[in-house]
Amino acid sequence: MSDPKIAVAMSGGVDSSLTAALLQEAGYEVVGLYMKLFNDDSRPNHAEDARKVCQLLDIPFHVLHLEEAFKTGVLDYFGREYVRGRTPNPCVVCNQQIKFGLLLDKAVALEAHFLATGHYARVDRMGEQYRLLKGVDSESDQSYFLYTFSQKQLSRIMFPIGTYSKSAVRQLAQERGLPVADKRKSHDLCFVGGKRYQDFLKELIPSTPSGPIVDVDGRQIGTHRGLASYTIGQRTGLGIAAGKRIFVLSLDAESNTMLVGPEEELMASALRVSQVSFVGDRPDKPVMVEAKVRYRSPATRAMLFPNGPDWQIEFDTPQRAIAPGQAVVFFRGVEVLGGGIIEASWTDCRRSMVKTRSGPSDTG
Repeated sequence: MSDPKIAVAMSGGVDSSLTAALLQEAGYEVVGLYMKLFNDDSRPNHAEDARKVCQLLDIPFHVLHLEEAFKTGVLDYFGREYVRGRTPNPCVVCNQQIKFGLLLDKAVALEAHFLATGHYARVDRMGEQYRLLKGVDSESDQSYFLYTFSQKQLSRIMFPIGTYSKSAVRQLAQERGLPVADKRKSHDLCFVGGKRYQDFLKELIPSTPSGPIVDVDGRQIGTHRGLASYTIGQRTGLGIAAGKRIFVLSLDAESNTMLVGPEEELMASALRVSQVSFVGDRPDKPVMVEAKVRYRSPATRAMLFPNGPDWQIEFDTPQRAIAPGQAVVFFRGVEVLGGGIIEASWTDCRRSMVKTRSGPSDTG
């Protein structure tokens, strides 16, 4: 195949802009695709930045209206998970359903051979098998969010900046005169739009009922203001004068109860995982992996066991503040093997026994 056509997901940022420039320089026919995800015109207009880059590179530019799909597939999911007392990872869902679902379909419809994005990750091929690899720069690596890829998807995806650091990307963008070379990277979720996170949650989930705060002995020691306002491992803002450091240990939506206790109760050595997917072949027996229970946590050696439709992970070293709803991702060195959604940790099982023993009279 000579000079195939490549669609680039243009966000208006430096990463996707350099991606388009590098591919054009390599001789590919490049087309820019911008996903409009919000109906809120008060948000920064990144589409104009993306358009300017495409005009500079003299490549076609398309705006795709995916507002409704993003609302139902990502925002509504995000809100539902918080109401359930869970900690969702919307970037994983967005990548799966929107960027590498609907956007990849659109790229194919435009007769593009590949979809390229500005993610810090890599794809390589060994024989007939495609592998998803971490980005070379560990500080920028985004492979954690991409574990849901299938072999078919990987065969159509390119990550041209996965071998660069963020500083190198900015330097290369400056050398090419890209107008977004110095554009500041947002550290918020894209849909928060510069608002305070808690304010955004209140808009998305207008009313969540208050309920009891219970200690590990089953005694009510306070009242929470709605489970969606808290996360596992949180210490500040609990509104409790306990005389000692206490943390959020679990959030039980069924009973609308928040369990709190000492920091050592946050540690867990095993967890149960649902919605498990593997990039390559699905193991049929236990396998040793390095697992990450959140994006910025270190990959820790663990054993992965098939257990019916779900899987179980047992860590060599206990992990802190494991949150149901978050993604856990399995690695072998630089290779992403797969991942899934955390349903419960070992300590969650013990807490359910504490809650049952305490009885409803102890929770208000």
